[in-house]
Amino acid sequence: MSADHDHTGDDEEADGLRKIIHVDMDAFFASVEQRDNPELRGKPVAVGGSSGRGVVAAASYEARKFGVRSAMPSVTAKRLCPDLIFCKSRFEAYREASQQIRAVFRHHTELVEPLSLDEAYLDVTEDKLGIGSATRIAELIRQEIRAKTRLTASAGVSYNKFLAKIASDQNKPDGLCVIRPGEGADFVARLPIRRFHGVGPKGAEKMARLGIETGGDLAAKDAAFLRANFGSFADYLYRAARGIDLRPVRASRIRKSVGGERTFHQDLSTGSELRATLEDIIEIVWTSIERAEANGRTVTLKLKYNDFQIMSRAKTAPRVIADRGEFAAMARGLLEEVLPLPMPIRLMGLALSKLESAEQAEDARPDAQLSLL
Repeated sequence: MSADHDHTGDDEEADGLRKIIHVDMDAFFASVEQRDNPELRGKPVAVGGSSGRGVVAAASYEARKFGVRSAMPSVTAKRLCPDLIFCKSRFEAYREASQQIRAVFRHHTELVEPLSLDEAYLDVTEDKLGIGSATRIAELIRQEIRAKTRLTASAGVSYNKFLAKIASDQNKPDGLCVIRPGEGADFVARLPIRRFHGVGPKGAEKMARLGIETGGDLAAKDAAFLRANFGSFADYLYRAARGIDLRPVRASRIRKSVGGERTFHQDLSTGSELRATLEDIIEIVWTSIERAEANGRTVTLKLKYNDFQIMSRAKTAPRVIADRGEFAAMARGLLEEVLPLPMPIRLMGLALSKLESAEQAEDARPDAQLSLL
């Protein structure tokens, strides 16, 4: 594994292996705000609403030192960091910077799979400029992004998507990490299990009870054990623990939905509790929708009762949902349809689906300007 900034291009992979780069912008929304407002530079900044029901959409690294994180209630963030400065989201500015960044990617390869405004996978096995070295290409991309946008990016280089994504987070901010062929399994063995994508706090707690703290602990469990304890998630865990990921970079990747959910420490039952919680989830999910540049028509509300039964309600708009207000109104309407609830709930979720490409959405709404492009 290589973790510095001085590689000159000696990472040619063995025959048959891909050359994958994962690029992740550093504190993207907050960094754009600091770039555009010199008074914010070096200060703790959060993008999002500062009101009682506001939620942090992004936090600068100065704010993260205090424990401020995205999706955190703004009141909690302010308590952790009294000097925190809140900025309203400016998605047009973020999209403009994202378009510049993607132009840099496509200068090197057409195999670009955007995950959101601020991160993407690139397959540079056969790069357009004939450079050959994925490490050198990653260095050039980071330099070009800084020159064009005055923003920093971190990159991970490896022979599959799973390892490249983990590597991009290894030396943040403004870092580069390379995991070469033959190094994947050893690298993963040292990782805390929480670093595995898809393993959340609850999953990590369960694994700890089973004696799984690291990738090495996970690799020591056989497939039958994993299936018995993790069901359909077992196959992913088995491969990931060995640094295996066969997924290709898909330039035409289409997401099926964008959403989020929250499990409560205490069950909720009253209308006022549920309405207040829904507002938090609306804020979080709409930020995810904007970040993913998602254009969709169906809003789905999911509720899990305290007896673990799941109930869902959905509504489809005739055209693409154009803004947060329309999305929020549909979500609120779905909740009102099911109130009062027959029993308390332990989880609430919200999602946008029936997603379309920006071109499809624009064709469907010739008389209106889309807010999601």
